[in-house]
Amino acid sequence: MWRKIINTDAARSTALIRLLVGSVFLSEGIQKFLIPHIRGAGRFEKIGLPEPELLGNMVGAFEIICGLLVLLGLITRIAVIPLFAIMIVAFITTKWEILNQQGIWEWMHASRTDWSMTVGCIFLWIKGSGAWSVDRKLLNQNIPWK
Repeated sequence: MWRKIINTDAARSTALIRLLVGSVFLSEGIQKFLIPHIRGAGRFEKIGLPEPELLGNMVGAFEIICGLLVLLGLITRIAVIPLFAIMIVAFITTKWEILNQQGIWEWMHASRTDWSMTVGCIFLWIKGSGAWSVDRKLLNQNIPWK
């Protein structure tokens, strides 16, 4: 099972997608703790999410941990699952209103980063972490996986 999870091809270019996805989520997670009134609990309270303090800290922690895992290329397929979920919630809670009130073009503009992160997560879930990753190094160790 673990072999299937960390299996990846030898594409070196995947590191670029990992750099994009991992660094954005890592940065956003850190900001949720550094400026919580704007990026974390304050923002979640403003958009009406329940338990904004708990949710802000939880989302921030997931973004930091999973962002680091993606950057390292370690269990990338598992790491992108919570990040993908975060993006779906972001679309529903922050972008749906823009689409309904301001139209498609404003929505497209406002959601450009969300789309990039979502598609990046899907790409990494499908392809794995690529050549320059911890996952690839583990695969090459010939560990007898169960």
